[in-house]
Amino acid sequence: MVLGTPLAQAEAPTPTAPANDMDALIARLMGPGPITLEKVALDLPATADNAALVRMPIVVDHPMEPNNFIQMVALFADNNTPDPLVAQFELTPEMGKAAVEFRARLAASSKVRVIARSNTGKLYGLIKEVQVATGGCAG
Repeated sequence: MVLGTPLAQAEAPTPTAPANDMDALIARLMGPGPITLEKVALDLPATADNAALVRMPIVVDHPMEPNNFIQMVALFADNNTPDPLVAQFELTPEMGKAAVEFRARLAASSKVRVIARSNTGKLYGLIKEVQVATGGCAG
């Protein structure tokens, strides 16, 4: 079952910034404003067994009603170069639940940030550290 529609990175409004300017990148792609560090869950292990296929299940504890829903969810990895935007999904109230799951490649150990934007422009987020071993094998 497809829970969201991934947006091609080519559709990003502008090219992404270097990872050292994550706040500006997030504001440009997700909208300006403070990010409340609540409501977002990412079941990510502290160490990735296989950096080429890291499972990314994201759930946002927020209503999905016509006038109050999570409209977009994006995942960023600070040390993924040249583009820290890993994935971006548009959601609709018809989904019933603000949840997406996918697998992604992480280029290096990094902070992983999930940002969710509501239809009213409110931002919710989460930051987690994940370690990956050189060559994509943890151990």
